[in-house]
Amino acid sequence: MRSRKSETEDVLPSDLFPFDELTYPEVACLPRDLPLVLPLGLGFDHTALAAHLGSPPHIGLLPSLPFGWTGSGLEVPQPVFEAVLRNLLGNLLEDGFTQISALIPDDLQLAADIPALRLPRLSPAPSAVEAAPTTHHASLITHHSPSVTLPPDSDREKVVLIPIGHTEQHGYHAPLSTDTLIIEAIGRGTAEAVPQQAACLPVSPYGVSTHWRSFPGTFNVGGRAFEDFWLAVVDTLVGRGFNRFYLLSGHGGNVSFLVNVVKYAGERHPYIFCATTELYLNGPKGAAALEAKRESPIGGMGHACELETSLILALRPELIHLERAVDETDFIATPSYYMDWIEGGALVANPPWDDDTQTGAYGAGSLGTKEKGEYWLKVAIEEKVDHVMEIHEQYRRRRERRPEP
Repeated sequence: MRSRKSETEDVLPSDLFPFDELTYPEVACLPRDLPLVLPLGLGFDHTALAAHLGSPPHIGLLPSLPFGWTGSGLEVPQPVFEAVLRNLLGNLLEDGFTQISALIPDDLQLAADIPALRLPRLSPAPSAVEAAPTTHHASLITHHSPSVTLPPDSDREKVVLIPIGHTEQHGYHAPLSTDTLIIEAIGRGTAEAVPQQAACLPVSPYGVSTHWRSFPGTFNVGGRAFEDFWLAVVDTLVGRGFNRFYLLSGHGGNVSFLVNVVKYAGERHPYIFCATTELYLNGPKGAAALEAKRESPIGGMGHACELETSLILALRPELIHLERAVDETDFIATPSYYMDWIEGGALVANPPWDDDTQTGAYGAGSLGTKEKGEYWLKVAIEEKVDHVMEIHEQYRRRRERRPEP
């Protein structure tokens, strides 16, 4: 094994590097006094940022939050947003990092206990919805204008796709951004396939991981803060006249909390149709596609597995270190509780991940290929397109059945 110094040098390829492109063992090797910055949106000058921090040799750039704060184009109540931000920065403190801060617009005020750097944004800049995919942690030079609402009001008759990923460990071989990259591609691909029927929000790169303390680089928004934030997003959009929503999750830990969001949203706004589902490739079409190409037995698809590794090989192959992959399929399985992509058994539980994996992976990542990933991504988008059309049908038929208000 390489020394801590050589490992650190290996994972710091530039002065300002994307934190979520690392693997969790690489995060474990980072010096804990490394400056880490969490931007609110994009559009900041990285040269000015470095100068503001005293021009340190390296700066870790965390995935940016795409909206939620005042002036972001899609606002929620400030205490709700601050709870999310406070939890994310707190994760880094508990992981031992000492120089952390949010990077915020110079006209934004946050609670005094949230460490923040204020910088003006570069101007002009293109819309975030027009920016290239996977720019949530890019060079900080693109952002949506604060005068642009997300999504635009002209999309009120479309299903609003809300892709939510996560920044968390994916074994020794895959990046922290795995869930975010995948669900961003699925969400964008769905909106591009049926542009008259769906509009996609910028991907959100943080979710819920109850096992986060075991693996460096894994974040946890917290279940309550997560639910409050996404319910507030739906509330805001309903207030602007939107009425069809599809919350897309790239991370299994988000799913049960998104179910609660959907239930609360339906109770609070009975004339909308708000839906979610268990990840992707989980319906009849998706299950058939998995079986058509998979090489691993049951237990080979779970996390940093044959499926996720294949998808990242199709999307960002330079981020996969296949030579480091360790297949872990020795999940403690019983007839009513076992691990695979489409989980089986009647029992729902949340035991420590450390019981079943030493490397953070569940499954056979070594079997991932680009060709499988391209095929599975195509089918995942087709599956979501079908869901979009069903959401429209559900909304229409329910509206027709209800008595006139």
